[in-house]
Amino acid sequence: MNAHEIDFEIYGNEMQCVEIQLDQGESVVAEAGSFMMMDQDIRMETIFGDGSDNGGGLVGKLMGAGKRLLTGEGLFMTVFSNEGYNRQSVTFASPYPGKIIPLDLQMLGGRIICQKDSFLCAAKGVSVGIEFQRRLGTGFFGGEGFIMQKIEGDGLAFVHSGGLVLEKSLAPGEVLRLDTGCLVAMTAGVDYNIEFVKGVKSALFGGEGLFFATLRGPGKVWVQSLPFSRMADRVLSAARFSGRKDEGSILGGLGNLFEGR
Repeated sequence: MNAHEIDFEIYGNEMQCVEIQLDQGESVVAEAGSFMMMDQDIRMETIFGDGSDNGGGLVGKLMGAGKRLLTGEGLFMTVFSNEGYNRQSVTFASPYPGKIIPLDLQMLGGRIICQKDSFLCAAKGVSVGIEFQRRLGTGFFGGEGFIMQKIEGDGLAFVHSGGLVLEKSLAPGEVLRLDTGCLVAMTAGVDYNIEFVKGVKSALFGGEGLFFATLRGPGKVWVQSLPFSRMADRVLSAARFSGRKDEGSILGGLGNLFEGR
């Protein structure tokens, strides 16, 4: 194996965190901002790209870091290494309510395609790159644009989702239709496309948008019940139409004018 062999345990139900146990010399790479806590012999180091040994020297590292910008992530990632003699732990937390999904890349064909902001952490040696959508319709209307994340290697990787997550196994030729924002991840053999909602009334007044994401097997698909974009829209909508914090006030919205709101 090229990736480090790590052990883990996931805690919590709706606001989860994953504890990674590292033996001496083992490392895990994580997105900046996902760190929660670590034992005393864990050393933290900021690096370009994902820390995978994919050759190319400095040029290769710069290209890897540049690819991360295309997925909306930062130039840097953080490596946590155990420099002690005993097993040490480091813990990472998901950024919003949902589930953390452990993915054994060796058992999943060595490659996973996921939404742009879903990667949380992985064993060092796992490569985090980009996947371009080749179909124009998928790129424009697929909810994720033309660029998704590609996780490759033979180690453990962790992605996070919003709300409940369901794992679906698709047989060859079997089709699953879902909301374009509900896709979390899929194995490389799944064909991802966009389908227009049939019927004028359904498309215009159904409240579900104009397009489905269609996934055709064989392969595995992970689906989330609450995409972050949907949750953010509801919060912004509620904030836009809510009145003062003291909604029972006689002044109501007029009070906002006196307070300069």
